[in-house]
This record gives sequence, structure tokens and C-alpha cells, in this order.
Amino acid sequence: MTQDELKTLVGQAALQYVTPDTVVGVGTGSTVDKFIDALAASGMRIAGAVSSSVRSTERMKALGIPVLDASEVESLQVYIDGADEIDRQGHMVKGGGAALTREKIVADLAKTFVCIADESKLVDVLGAFPVPVEVIPMAAAQIARRFRAMGAEPVLRKDCVTDNSCHILDVKGLRITDPAAFEAEVSQWPGVVTVGVFARNKAGVCLLGTAQGVRTMTF
Repeated sequence: MTQDELKTLVGQAALQYVTPDTVVGVGTGSTVDKFIDALAASGMRIAGAVSSSVRSTERMKALGIPVLDASEVESLQVYIDGADEIDRQGHMVKGGGAALTREKIVADLAKTFVCIADESKLVDVLGAFPVPVEVIPMAAAQIARRFRAMGAEPVLRKDCVTDNSCHILDVKGLRITDPAAFEAEVSQWPGVVTVGVFARNKAGVCLLGTAQGVRTMTF
């Protein structure tokens, strides 16, 4: 089974976590695109979706799915999004698509985070995938120095301006054994908008696409 087929599989499987006539949180990325397509094709009627990116908003509107602003809702039953890495406790690295800040905001509204991913994203320790950190431009060099002092290698993502008009540092060479502590520490650095480690807002469920079908992990 190809990676694209695995993404389609988990995108369809995520429909079981969506309750008709409720508002659903929708993330960003190629796997989430499959969920959006499956939601539209299912004919299920929902009250609307809160989107974490311009990309997902445009895709849903094109398919006739109503999109609401995050300020219009007090809570969400479920948030469905992918991950660049997920460990066996449900902690994730996210932000490969540069939407990490809005993803974390929408995830914080939700009672349950359902992560949809293919099995290549499952890891024992986070950090092999460069950790994205969204930064205010004037602080980028200062934050990069902090990471170098930790023995990591920060790289400014080329030609990338986020939906919030900020920049992304992709930090290589990390081995994150305590995701919650790492997230809390880096989030306090002046100029950091969001760090792409999702520990406080970790997954409650992961639907993992495997050659044998969808594997459900709960945390």
C-alpha cells in the first residue's frame, strides 16, 4: 500500500470521531486533505469547522463545508490533524506545514485530539524530524543561538512566512526525552510564538495507517 493510500485510509477512518451537527476542528497537511475530502464525500451534515490554516479553509469552502472563526466557538468535541512525528505516549512534533501556532490554538479548544498519520510517523523518541519553532523575525538569530548552545542545529526555513507573518526555525539534532518540559521551556523564550512539540495538547487517539489497515492507539 502506498503512503498516499495509507493517508486516504486514515482520513476516512477519522470520520467515526465526527458527530453530526457539531463543529469539528480541522488541521493542516496532506493527510488532513484526505479527511476533508472524506468528510465532504460522506454527506455528513456538520454545524461547521474551525480551521487551522488558510490552506484547509480554502479546501473546505471549495467543497461546501462551512468554516467558522475560532472566536465563534467555546469548545470543540474533536480536533483532527496529522503529525510529523508521534511517540507512544501521544506527544507529537508538528509544524512541517508551518501552521503550528493555529494548530495549537484549535487543539486547545478541543476535548479530544485525533491524530491521523501513517506508520512512518511513529517514533520512540521525538526529534529525528527537525522541530519547527515559529518565531518573531527580530528574535530569530537570538533564538537560534540558544538552540546552538544546547547542541542543536537551527535552520531558518527559506521563503517561509507563516499565516501570522512570522518565520520558522527548523531545529535539527534534538532528542526530546521529556516533551512536556521541552515545550514549557522553549515556549518561555522571548520571541518564540510556538514550539512544534505538542505535549500539553497531545493526542488522545492516533489512527495509524499500516499495511495491515488502520491501527488505533489511545493515550
